[in-house]
Amino acid sequence: MATARVRRPVSRAPLTRGRLLRAAVQLADKGGIESLSMRRLGQKLGVEAMSLYNHVRDKEDILDGIVDVVVGEIELPPAGNDWKTSMRQLVLSARQTLLRHRWAPGVIESRKTPTPALFRYFESVLGILRRGGFSTDIAHHALHVMGSRVLGFTQELFDDAEQAGPSSEEAALLAGRMAKQFPYMTEMAMAVSHGEGLGGCDDDVEFAIALDLILDGLEKLRTAA
Repeated sequence: MATARVRRPVSRAPLTRGRLLRAAVQLADKGGIESLSMRRLGQKLGVEAMSLYNHVRDKEDILDGIVDVVVGEIELPPAGNDWKTSMRQLVLSARQTLLRHRWAPGVIESRKTPTPALFRYFESVLGILRRGGFSTDIAHHALHVMGSRVLGFTQELFDDAEQAGPSSEEAALLAGRMAKQFPYMTEMAMAVSHGEGLGGCDDDVEFAIALDLILDGLEKLRTAA
């Protein structure tokens, strides 16, 4: 006579704040920050939504927490490099981190007060500057100059995301009408669209060029001070 098998309950990792926040990051990565809700988060974790409140206060607490998760992924540069090399490595690491979590810049900007991980991150930034010879005053100016770029993102002047553009004939007619009134804008637009040297905008290249210009300028300011 066959013996009935006893089905053992599937073991599940205990719910913790860290596990909850990592799941929230995964949801945001997949569907954008607007896809993150207590109900969906509970479903992903296999628990009732109300049980999440044992680990977080509310949605804002989750947003603070996932900012800390993302900022915690940024690699700090090794000790011993000159300040400019260290800062460049740090900022470009931040950029690569935020490219993995494209929703993060908007959430970071929405925080009313810095989260613990942001405090630690800016402490690292200031440490690089101060150990590199910047006075407190010039380091303060440096933070203003860098702005959000120090966290790996910036608000671009133009949004050149892929979108349907005019046909070549329409573009030629438009350029003809614009050329007399806006000669320099027309020249740049035609160079970009026709690949005459400029090519399409590469966000990573443009970010690195601007970063290097800023760091070179800050080095001159540090030396002059």
